[in-house]
Formats: sequence, structure tokens, C-alpha cells
Amino acid sequence: MTVVTRFAPSPTGRLHKGHAFSALFAWSRARAAGGRFLLRIEDIDAGRCRAEFVDGILEDLAWLGLSWEEPVRRQSRHMDDYAGALARLDALGVLYPCFCTRRDIAAEIARAGGAPHGPDGPVYPGICRGMPPGERARRLAAGGSHALRLNVAKALALHGPLSWRDERAGVVAADPPSLGDVVLARKEIPASYHLAVTLDDHLQGVTLVTRGEDLFHATHVHRLLQALLGLSTPRWHHHALLRAADGTRLAKREGAPTLASMRGAGVDPAALRRELGFP
Repeated sequence: MTVVTRFAPSPTGRLHKGHAFSALFAWSRARAAGGRFLLRIEDIDAGRCRAEFVDGILEDLAWLGLSWEEPVRRQSRHMDDYAGALARLDALGVLYPCFCTRRDIAAEIARAGGAPHGPDGPVYPGICRGMPPGERARRLAAGGSHALRLNVAKALALHGPLSWRDERAGVVAADPPSLGDVVLARKEIPASYHLAVTLDDHLQGVTLVTRGEDLFHATHVHRLLQALLGLSTPRWHHHALLRAADGTRLAKREGAPTLASMRGAGVDPAALRRELGFP
């Protein structure tokens, strides 16, 4: 099987060394196997994504010496794909509208004396899951703001136990309930990361998903979505995160030095690749 990898940044800021490591990791795996390396721009969130950051991603990756197949997939240009996937899930009866605000969820968790904790914090307590059909229909007809959540218990009942393979962790039993009934779409963001990335990897023929270990647990939900939608199942490699000298994760919100600033300071891209462990 041809190895197909991808790097899929969101254009919400300039790339930094952590991004460089992740891109080089995916690129090197494809190159070593004589496979294919893809670039995808995850730009569904129109409120945060900027065109200038898309241009910056292309500039930074070219400066690093990477090349990729054209065309580059832009998620914002494929909304019909995600709408179609949501329609199929709805036909299976595994979606429900959630009208909760963050305040509603916090109040319910406090009332219940806490909520189960997943890898990303408290799990959604299921406030809207059992809403009577009449009330649900009334609120939808009134145009109430809502998200679409995945009824994980109902979805699992359709398929039974699932697993996935990670190159570091081996065979992993899928545990979607650990993340709760995740949001798959909102009015302002018509497809969540979970839905869009799972469908994109299938449509682009990705066979090896390489990404940071902070997304390891998200794969539990992605494996369930693959089963529900009849999508291909790749292998995964969740690599360690690049960290600063003090052990903190390199991240945009932490002000990690950008590749653009390094380029402006005259950093040699070949030296940076070697520093990150790539020839």
C-alpha cells in the first residue's frame, strides 16, 4: 500500500517550530516510503482564519524545503462534503440538536455535583439528549441557536467494539464515550474538527495520519465516525510534542517564535531541519 501522509494546519496564525516538526515528520515518512505528501488547509472557522496566514503557510513550508501535491485541499471550499456526511449521520438517527449554552452546561455540572472527566475536561452531561421530540421540534421551528451532537451510545450500538492502530501505542480499543457526545457542527462552524478531518482523510486517501500526541484521544471519536460513514481506516502515529526549554508546549497562544521571524533573522532552514532531527 502506498504511504500517503498529510500536514493540515489551520490558518489562524503563522507557523512555528512545532508546526515545522509536525510537517517534516509527515513529509519524511512519505518520502522514506516513496509515497505521497499532501497539504490541507483547515479553514472552516471563518471567524479566526485569515488569507494572509494561508499565504504564510505556503511560504514557510517552501522555505523549509518541503514540496507537496497539488491541488491543496481547502476545507472552506468543500462544505457540501461535510453537509452530506451530516445528512448520512442524521439518517442513522445518531445526531441530536443541543441548545445548551456554556453557562447551561456549567450550571448542570454544578447542580449534579460534577461531571465525568475526559481527556479534554468535563464531558457534556447530556442535557438535550433526552429532550422530548415535541419540544425539540418547537425549538428548531423557532430558529433557536443550536449545535449538532453525536449520540455516542446510540452510535456504538450500531457497531459494537471498535479499535484502531497507532504506531507507538499498538492496537487501541476505541473509547468514544470518554469524550462524550461531541459537537459535529454549529451554525457558525458547519463542520467540527472531528467530522471534517475524518472525512478529508478518507477523501484524500490518507493511509498514515501523523499528528501530535495531544490529539491521541480524538481518534476514539474519529474511528467511530469512520465506522458510521463507511470510511477507510488509516494507521496513526501520534508523535511527541515539541517543547520549549522549560518543558512547556510550543503553541501559537504561548507566543512561540514563528518561522517567519526565524527567516527574517537569517536562520538557515537546513540547520533548523537538522535541529529538529530531519536531514
